[in-house]
Amino acid sequence: SGQRLHGADGDPGCPQVRAMKTLRRSDLVRAPKRGIVRSLVRKGSRDDRGPGVVRTGPSYPDPARCTRCSAVYHHKTWRLDERRIPFDVQGDPHVAEAMCPACLQARDREYYGRVLLRAGRFLSSHEHEIRARIENVAVRAASTQPERRIVGIARRSGGLEVRTTSQKLAHRIAHELVKAFHGRATYDWSDRNGELLATWSRNDAG
Repeated sequence: SGQRLHGADGDPGCPQVRAMKTLRRSDLVRAPKRGIVRSLVRKGSRDDRGPGVVRTGPSYPDPARCTRCSAVYHHKTWRLDERRIPFDVQGDPHVAEAMCPACLQARDREYYGRVLLRAGRFLSSHEHEIRARIENVAVRAASTQPERRIVGIARRSGGLEVRTTSQKLAHRIAHELVKAFHGRATYDWSDRNGELLATWSRNDAG
């Protein structure tokens, strides 16, 4: 506790936000087959639980534009890809200004998912690749659902901690780390507020 979290993506200069704005459909990794998605939901991804700030946060005028990340709220949905919005966001005087739910969470350091990376020597020798994988997962998620973002990454005793605005993104990060680097993932849900603690571990040096 007390350590500074780096990489809060409410900052429009953050690489994650810049990457999300330029992401093309061809850049996206093919989605898993439907059976795999259903399996993940059964195992506890709890896709029906959105970030708490979305459920209890302010109502937004429609349309609205986020003053920090430029996401646009239209037809009850936040989008970062302006190509999918049927009007000129910059030139429309009826577009209100507001701060989107993800930026509110990043500003307040509020999170609903945590991923603990416990990989010892493997983490030390592959940290750059691991961080890049985490960033890629977050960019892909936020390209279609801007509410799902990384709040910050901090060093903790024995590893790293990734905090996310949503439980689903934390689940996806841990799942993708296992796919890319092997090891194992465990998931622990809080009955109090639905927060997810995912732990990825790998003991060998690789």
